Amino acid sequence: MKSEYPDFSDSERNVTVKPRKWYERSLKIGKWQLYPLNHSFVQLIIVAFVCFLCPGMFNALSGLGGAGQLDPNTINNASTALYCTFATIGFFAGTICNIIGVRACLFLGSIGYAIYSGSLLCYSHTRNSGFTIFAGALLGVCAALLWTAQGVIMMSYPTEGYKGRYIGTFWAIFNLGAVIGALIPLAQNIKIGTKGSVKDSTYATFLGLICAGIVLSSVLLSPSKVVHDDGSPVQIKETVGCKEEIMMLYKVLKSDTYILWLFPMFFASNWFYTYQFNDFNLALFNVRTRSLNNVLYWTFQIIGALIFGFLIDLKQFKRRSRAIAAWVVIFAATFIIWGFAYLSQTGYDRITEKQIDMNWTEKNYSRYCVLYIFFGIYDSIYQSYCYWLIGALTNDPHKLALFAGFLKGIQSAGAAIVWRLDAMHAPYMNILASTWTLLGASLLFCIPIAFMKITDTTAESLYEDADCLLVTKIDENNASKNGH
Repeated sequence: MKSEYPDFSDSERNVTVKPRKWYERSLKIGKWQLYPLNHSFVQLIIVAFVCFLCPGMFNALSGLGGAGQLDPNTINNASTALYCTFATIGFFAGTICNIIGVRACLFLGSIGYAIYSGSLLCYSHTRNSGFTIFAGALLGVCAALLWTAQGVIMMSYPTEGYKGRYIGTFWAIFNLGAVIGALIPLAQNIKIGTKGSVKDSTYATFLGLICAGIVLSSVLLSPSKVVHDDGSPVQIKETVGCKEEIMMLYKVLKSDTYILWLFPMFFASNWFYTYQFNDFNLALFNVRTRSLNNVLYWTFQIIGALIFGFLIDLKQFKRRSRAIAAWVVIFAATFIIWGFAYLSQTGYDRITEKQIDMNWTEKNYSRYCVLYIFFGIYDSIYQSYCYWLIGALTNDPHKLALFAGFLKGIQSAGAAIVWRLDAMHAPYMNILASTWTLLGASLLFCIPIAFMKITDTTAESLYEDADCLLVTKIDENNASKNGH
């Protein structure tokens, strides 16, 4: 629909595309002119709602701590299996995505969430931990495909001036799924004032919503049919064979070594979930209070993502200035928020938490609640900043697929380690300290990217032959004159 977010005015369009096929036709409802299905923003919305229904429901379950189970050991082992396979496949998922396409990746990826949700329902009755752990491992493979496809679309479909807003919009819709998902167990368990597992109906509801996401993924168009907000077609490099794609992975790592500075940030970007969900929310609160915390956590993720997406695209400031300003804010937030988490952690450990069953009616609940809200805000801006930095480095969808694979693979390697540490009952304080240290160090490592590598525009054309990969930078002034 015509709106100011993002502003796709006719004056910005430099290419006129006459509707010829059904997906190119726009629909008018009253005064509102809807974008055609092949518009990049519409395609982003579709991907966002697939993630709303699939990973969003997974996040809602994870946010309860122990995926809604009282004993988190099996879930921790399943999570370890999940992130091990995620890390292994994720690093090469960009190559897979370039071979089979984003549509197939999104569809295949969404299936794993349904199997995992079903395994939790099965576990509630049979205590079949083997099936749950297998489902976790399978989900890792599927999630690697889904998130790589999502990353390609979110980072390559918008023009440079709207990348932050696309990221913010996606993150808001995606986390809205977690909010609604968190409301389900809150409504169904609101009368349960003690620690315990969620009801069967909770898992069944999640399973139904995830299946709807699988169906929705089939609506996604292939990138060759999609146009940018300025009317120009999405530039897609012709798919080559498996051997060539694997060689491309090696060549990109060799030619674009600057991406290595972001690897610590990728590694840390899911590390904090274990502490937040299991060692804070699950450890301290009863089931209905955990559900309420979950709703607040994901709600404020939406707010944080939207504000970040708007501010990071402010055209009054150069893109490098925005990158530096965002870095300063996130670095300060790292020490403020996690400093308060440290103060909170001094009050309990794995032994004493068994005696804690905090309810939202207790007087000291508010300070823990506020901290959990800021955990959610921090998560949204940290993750959005990761994606924005990658999107600011290149506009080439082929390369972005590889970068997205690096992000998800390395991110999952970190998550596999910390979930395993939690399953081995590492002290809560140790997990918090590792989280805080990794986040701070990762931001220091990304200084060369944020402070020196980011430019106002990055236009690339990709040329290949059998032996070499040549990336030619186009003059920034010429690119800006062409409307990029």
